[in-house]
Amino acid sequence: MTSFDEQNIVVEDTANIKCPSCGGNTEYNPETRGLKCPFCSHEMPIDATFDHHVELDFDEAGNNLQHVWNEEKRVFSCDNCGAESVLDAHIVADFCSFCGSSHISVTNDDAGIQPGLLIPFQVSEEQAQAKFKDWIKGHFFAPNTLKKTYRMNKISGAYLPYWTYDSQTESQYVVNVGNYYYVTETRTVYEDGKARQVTEQVQKIRWHQESGTYREFFDDILIKASHTVEPKLLQKVQPFQLTSLTDYKVEYMSGFLAERYSVSLQQGFSQAKDIMTRGIVNGIEGSVAGDIVQVVNVSTDYTDITYKHILLPIWISSFHFKEKVYQFIVNGQTGKVSGNYPLSVMKIVSLVISIVVVLFIVYLFIGS
Repeated sequence: MTSFDEQNIVVEDTANIKCPSCGGNTEYNPETRGLKCPFCSHEMPIDATFDHHVELDFDEAGNNLQHVWNEEKRVFSCDNCGAESVLDAHIVADFCSFCGSSHISVTNDDAGIQPGLLIPFQVSEEQAQAKFKDWIKGHFFAPNTLKKTYRMNKISGAYLPYWTYDSQTESQYVVNVGNYYYVTETRTVYEDGKARQVTEQVQKIRWHQESGTYREFFDDILIKASHTVEPKLLQKVQPFQLTSLTDYKVEYMSGFLAERYSVSLQQGFSQAKDIMTRGIVNGIEGSVAGDIVQVVNVSTDYTDITYKHILLPIWISSFHFKEKVYQFIVNGQTGKVSGNYPLSVMKIVSLVISIVVVLFIVYLFIGS
């Protein structure tokens, strides 16, 4: 089973979002994108707002205490899988939401910076389970018995943390520039033992060095602020449609988990700079006139750096098959599924044998 080491989960308090009909705790309903009472089915709309173009100053981030989730909370750590869940002080946790273990203990961590935006869940729990069943049935190399005998653990809706960064860049560069030119050369070739002279145009490269200044503005460089979900699995359910980003409201969190970022704001910007550097190099290569442009050196200044903290939705769970556990995730916006699953050795061997037989038949047919 994939480990969720250093995972921090924020569980918002749903007790403050009471049903006006029966007084029960309401939960966010992805199908209606509103709140729904699980007890009397009363529904309430959420007034979605989209003022999410507000960027936060990166240099002043350390002083922006108003952006901290400063509610009184307790953090529970799972001794089995390493997950850490942050709950409101009056809530008692008796099991881990990710592995089901009851071996949990209290720590002293805080919840970190409050997100400014999120993409609300648009795929319900029932729809996510149905997507998974269709996905596992569609894998030819999975054992046939898997599709009938697997045991699915409880599926959890979780918001994964991301950073986005904007920055104006100004880069001083040095490049080697090569331009093609052609010379006429004569060489000797031999045909049927006889030598003859052949004249041809040969391409050469004339090199020179240039330096200059390159400027580019980067907008919304997206950096995953989590180490918990296997990167290959997450990559397969992307992309998320960021045009659906909505202002963060506690109502969207009702009944769902939110992971606290394990990649700091500064660490995230370091990763963003790597992405911007690649873009700058490509931009320089495209802006300098020449047949070949090789960047020798680049020195970049980053100014007007801003950031946003956003949450993106996934359903996450695992299933048991022959005493092994396999993790899978479902994109909570698009419904795309990705996961690990056992392979049928017999199916793989049968396919290899079939390919060998076909190649042998083709060889015999061509040989004849």
